[in-house]
Amino acid sequence: MILIVIVGLAVGIALGFGLNLSYPSDYSFYITMGLLAALDSLLGALKAYLKGTYDNLIFLSGFLVNSLLAAALVYLGDRLGVPLYYAVIFVFGGRLFQNGAAIRRLLIEKHVAKKSREDVEK
Repeated sequence: MILIVIVGLAVGIALGFGLNLSYPSDYSFYITMGLLAALDSLLGALKAYLKGTYDNLIFLSGFLVNSLLAAALVYLGDRLGVPLYYAVIFVFGGRLFQNGAAIRRLLIEKHVAKKSREDVEK
């Protein structure tokens, strides 16, 4: 399963750099906030995978809803003249750090557990 994700990510990155696609610069802020939310979903999925609680439906729905919600908040704030993008940065940026810290802890716990098993076997 993880191999499919890695291959899909590699293909997506290669297509992104290989194709000469452009979009109006007016959309760059919306896309950036959507990417921030998408990155949060990806780290959340990695955390769930390491915990053994990963669910594809939860990941896909969270990925789409979070990305669209972030872009919609930025758009609404832009139309109202209120900087709602700060909320997107604060919420999803904070969650990125929380997920990153949780992933780090999970990896350390797995490493320590593996080390303990190796020590017991000796």
